[in-house]
Amino acid sequence: MKTITLNLPEETDEKEVKMIVASSLFEKGILSSGQAATFVGISKREFIETVGNYGVSIFGETADDLKKPFPNG
Repeated sequence: MKTITLNLPEETDEKEVKMIVASSLFEKGILSSGQAATFVGISKREFIETVGNYGVSIFGETADDLKKPFPNG
């Protein structure tokens, strides 16, 4: 594992920043949902229930993908 150090303003919500990073890495397939949850410090269930708030689908579909019509229908 690699380590990255960030200097953030005191008022920054650390859990929020971790969730943003974890969501992005999960979406790119770099972290599994379990790994992302561990990174944030929450349960896998909580991560799965929350990641949608960051525009990430647990099914690998984007909002635009879901708006597209089905082929042959």
